Amino acid sequence: MDTSTHVLVIILSVFLALFLLLSIIIATQVVRLLKAVNRVARKAEHIVDSAETVSAMFKDVAGPLAILKVIHNIAQTVQGHKKGKD
Repeated sequence: MDTSTHVLVIILSVFLALFLLLSIIIATQVVRLLKAVNRVARKAEHIVDSAETVSAMFKDVAGPLAILKVIHNIAQTVQGHKKGKD
């Protein structure tokens, strides 16, 4: 092999080594990024589940509270009517 072939092989080897090094660094950063995205997704899912639980609780409580509000309004009306007679 002559000198130009040796130089070409050395240059290609250096570029291949740099490419492999950069690929490993980029792959590790992508894995870190995916783990962070996964954590954020789990937190968002937990928040959505909590919101669903709270909305279900308000839905369950809304019926009895509406009945109590109607009874309260009736009681106030009756009390107001009694005060008007006095």
